[in-house]
Amino acid sequence: MQNRIAVLSLLFLSVTTVSFGQSRPEYVQFTPGVVKGALYKPDSGPAPHVGILIMHRTSNVMGGITNTELAKRGFLVLAVNPRFDNNEASVVWEDIALDVKSGIEYLRKQPGITKVILLGGSGGGPTFAFYQAVAEKGPSYCQGPNKLMQCGNNLAGLPKADGIIFRDAHPGNSVNAVRHINPAVINEADPTQLNPELDPFSPKNGFNPKGPSKYSEDFKQKYFKAQAARMNRLIDVALDRMKRMKEGKYTYPDDDVFPVSRGIGAHLWYLDMRVHHGTVKPQKLLKNDGTVVKQIVESVRVATPNLAKDNATFNGGTRLLTLRSFLSANAIRATDSLDGIDWCSSNNSTPCALRNVSVPILIMAMGGHSFIRDNEIHYEVAASTDKDFVVIEGATHGITPCTECETSPGQYSNTVKNFFDYLEKWIKARF
Repeated sequence: MQNRIAVLSLLFLSVTTVSFGQSRPEYVQFTPGVVKGALYKPDSGPAPHVGILIMHRTSNVMGGITNTELAKRGFLVLAVNPRFDNNEASVVWEDIALDVKSGIEYLRKQPGITKVILLGGSGGGPTFAFYQAVAEKGPSYCQGPNKLMQCGNNLAGLPKADGIIFRDAHPGNSVNAVRHINPAVINEADPTQLNPELDPFSPKNGFNPKGPSKYSEDFKQKYFKAQAARMNRLIDVALDRMKRMKEGKYTYPDDDVFPVSRGIGAHLWYLDMRVHHGTVKPQKLLKNDGTVVKQIVESVRVATPNLAKDNATFNGGTRLLTLRSFLSANAIRATDSLDGIDWCSSNNSTPCALRNVSVPILIMAMGGHSFIRDNEIHYEVAASTDKDFVVIEGATHGITPCTECETSPGQYSNTVKNFFDYLEKWIKARF
């Protein structure tokens, strides 16, 4: 059976490499068996001495553009799918660090590799920030009464990475969760019962179903506080069930389903372009022509009013979690979802982790997406003395040009080249 799996895996990779054009990745099996990776080697040039590990919390990264682009530029790239690949409901956040450990150890064993860099895009950002914080500070970083969920001592002695690159990293799934949640829900058992004064999809509150919405400052302040309040109520419910479970007074001894209705798509910055629209201070903007300027950088993203429809659905608006996956990866304490977050109440928090990371870091935000201000915060709080922050003009969350953001054809045509040119230069200058 194992031989058949190996053959099928090789067949899969041989077929898919037709589209890669540059590299033929090798399939790598890790333990536990659900953890697997693809190793990309340069086809020519000197043997690489820098290995780059790519991973996301739950997504498949084995065939991404980053893998081939970096291999073309002379790096050894290992793209790993962790144990919770495509399985949000089963995530135990702290355990993913063990899969990062496996990837780092594998790269360090490869001939000629002297440095290992972590490259995390989106949810890969908090994944690697958490890992490195624990590697540098030990399990005490992810333990304590302030944590909604604590890590185990099995995270002691993690090998440290030599540097981290953040590609449009978000502040944490926990933070995204509190900012996505619809605070108008009155009854968790019946999400159709809404408080009209907090309904983000009501024109009376500033919603525009055909374009950018414009909410009043008063509404936004009430909304952000109400998002935090609903999240805190859900946390209290989940913690109470976990307590009863530990006491043997609950239906199940291990876990239980924990759906969050209208838990996706009610984030105001996708509706009102003025929310978290750009940097607070002048920062570096990598323009489409390859030049770098320093200025207040604003996102060129466009509004997505169709979220109103999705938020009310099961498939598009409901988070189907368990008690453990909720508390571990999708919950955080807050008094205000925008600026009043208790960053270290969750282990899934990029800002908290970066306060404990000392290795060189490169933070790259995408100018056609919504995480510019968050990435500026990451840059501000990071403990590293060697840190850089740049925004790629007109790039989508996935690096490619945001064509719907353009005011003229080809306005942001060089996002991919600019991103990888800058990244390559940063790596080679340090490692």
